[in-house]
Amino acid sequence: MKRLHIVFSGRVQGVGFRYAICQIAEPFDVTGFVRNLWDGDVEIVAEGAQQVLADFLIAVRDSRLARYVTGEQLSWGSAAGEYNEFGIAY
Repeated sequence: MKRLHIVFSGRVQGVGFRYAICQIAEPFDVTGFVRNLWDGDVEIVAEGAQQVLADFLIAVRDSRLARYVTGEQLSWGSAAGEYNEFGIAY
């Protein structure tokens, strides 16, 4: 199991980004969260099988959300197993 950490920058707050990420994540076997950051970015932490996470990332990049994104910081790590579902964190 792997952990995918992504920070998206751009006009990613106030456009339904977090809600759309949850919809995109629904068919994938991933757990974790999406949340707004104080600086205007959006953070995603997702855990699951590496190929599932890679497919999830492709789905996010290929979605309508791409038009709002001007930057992406991405890192991979080992899953901590601390999440039971994927949702919006506040």
